[in-house]
Amino acid sequence: MKLKFVAILISIVFLTSACQTIKNKTDEVAEKENKKYGLFVGGDVNKMKLELGAPTEDIVNNIGNEVLIYKTKKYGVPCERRFEVNASGTIIAFSSSGCF
Repeated sequence: MKLKFVAILISIVFLTSACQTIKNKTDEVAEKENKKYGLFVGGDVNKMKLELGAPTEDIVNNIGNEVLIYKTKKYGVPCERRFEVNASGTIIAFSSSGCF
């Protein structure tokens, strides 16, 4: 009985440490992503379009700013990057979800 309990306890420790390692790596990748694409904020939208290409979608939000959406998939996981552009063509915000 004690041996079974010890085996379960060791298994739980290994699983939680593995999950933490994966979380740390995805957080690191997300941070690099935000640094890379965050550099476009404050810049010209045309310069960004030259580097990234045409967006998958473009919409106008409720305050009248254009939102350019770039959608991709990596390993079957959808990634979405959004850039908000004001009326003068300056990128004012960036966000991403599911990207690694």
